[in-house]
Amino acid sequence: MKLLPLPLPLLPLLSRLPRPPRLSSALLGATALELVVLAGHLAVYPFGLTPERRPPTRPTGTEPDSGISSATALPVTAVAAPPPVVLLHGFIDNRSVFVLLRRALIRNGHEQGHHRHLESLNYSPLTRDIRTAAGLLGRHVEEICARTGHHRVDIVGHSLGGLIARYYVQRLGGDRRVRTLVTLGTPHGGTAVAPGAGVHPIVRQMRAGSSVIEELRAPAPGCRTRFVSFWSELDQVMVPTRTACVDHPDLDAVNVRVTGIGHLALPVHPTVAAAIREALDAPVTGEDAAPAAGATSVA
Repeated sequence: MKLLPLPLPLLPLLSRLPRPPRLSSALLGATALELVVLAGHLAVYPFGLTPERRPPTRPTGTEPDSGISSATALPVTAVAAPPPVVLLHGFIDNRSVFVLLRRALIRNGHEQGHHRHLESLNYSPLTRDIRTAAGLLGRHVEEICARTGHHRVDIVGHSLGGLIARYYVQRLGGDRRVRTLVTLGTPHGGTAVAPGAGVHPIVRQMRAGSSVIEELRAPAPGCRTRFVSFWSELDQVMVPTRTACVDHPDLDAVNVRVTGIGHLALPVHPTVAAAIREALDAPVTGEDAAPAAGATSVA
């Protein structure tokens, strides 16, 4: 068989084609872990389809000046009692993604000698707009505050869940209710990897340059919420990876670099869970502590 010479006009074209990525041992290990996490999550996914049971409302007193009706609030048992934690899942997911993190937070509460109220929220996979989902989150937060007697909550959001929570905080006045917002692999700057972007409008809103992403770039003077964003250098869903960092001059934000794991492992990895516990336990500005800003990392 005679090989024909390659036409010269094609050489410049081939030189511009992307080269296949070099697979490092770290990336291979992270990919293998992602597959294990995915298999485990698919096993528990059906158990998270139904909404979480809410404790019954009991009439009692409430904190002064909280704006919460005394007919529906539960007492805050101690001055140092931590605020409730709301867990918000990502795209086409449900509350089952937080099974391990929830256990870690409950165990930490027992070790610290306090009860941390935890609630996992499901939003519909048919939700077509981040703004609508953020408004619904706001109503849930108001209901949780009324039921628990706390006037503020902490939120942990994975992927799209973190973006919904940030929109609520930054654009809908949620900073008066949210003390700390922890995000895990959230496309704060928009991601170039958005499968189905031409089909689902909420996925298009996660792309860089979308109207939602541009709204979040707008000034946010006086925002009272502290942001802690976890980003992984091996997150194949966040492109570029640092798009999962909060980069806004008006926000009190710490960006935590995670090494060795990918997107799906962020809500389940024990090292990340320990760092999340520290972020939730740390006092914020106005609570006898100075704001922490900048960047850090966890292994």
